[in-house]
Amino acid sequence: MLDFKGYRFFKDIILMTIRWYVAYALSFRDIEELMKERGVPVDRSTIQRWVIKFSPLLCAVFKKRRSAVNGNWRMDETYIKIKGQWYYQYRAVDKYGFTIDFILSKHRDADAAKRFFKKAIRSSGRPYKITIDKSGANTVGINAINKTLEQDKRIEIRQIKYLNNIVEQDHLFIKKITKPMKGFKSFNSARSTLAGIELHHMLRKGQYREKMVIKTVWEQFYSLAA
Repeated sequence: MLDFKGYRFFKDIILMTIRWYVAYALSFRDIEELMKERGVPVDRSTIQRWVIKFSPLLCAVFKKRRSAVNGNWRMDETYIKIKGQWYYQYRAVDKYGFTIDFILSKHRDADAAKRFFKKAIRSSGRPYKITIDKSGANTVGINAINKTLEQDKRIEIRQIKYLNNIVEQDHLFIKKITKPMKGFKSFNSARSTLAGIELHHMLRKGQYREKMVIKTVWEQFYSLAA
């Protein structure tokens, strides 16, 4: 259970502003105005602190309740601007479009790819097949994982561009939500906010294991703090 003790505002207010920010193309200023219209005078900097603190915690709770994913993965990276510099959000989805995992990296190289694959395997199990682009770094990263596996358990690598369209299209929701943000000010704020954005996207895709009991996306989101 997440701890909301000591905060001036009720838990429901905190969760609602976080969800608005990670779910829609709104700035902190937009949400500040929307809350004032509802008689809640919360400052945009306060909302930002809530997003940074609670988004990763909510995402961690969700991962324990996430539905199983398929072992046929598509993997790619998308660009994220932090303090005027381009960073990389490594992401993978399965063949049905369900999110496997993600990680933000300063570099786009074999070490970053290996780190991503290790994280994804820890969270989702070992895939039997991964489709990637022509990136040599990603190939090296998977091969490094394969060296630690027995011959019959090694991951098949495919480099077929049209099969990777599913993950490339899936990146678009990040661009849509982050566009009003006009870049992040720090790596930590970017990583935390992206965790919230990815979380809400997974809820929209129906990856919540308990969705038959809790129907709407916002009910699912709020239940993570229950």
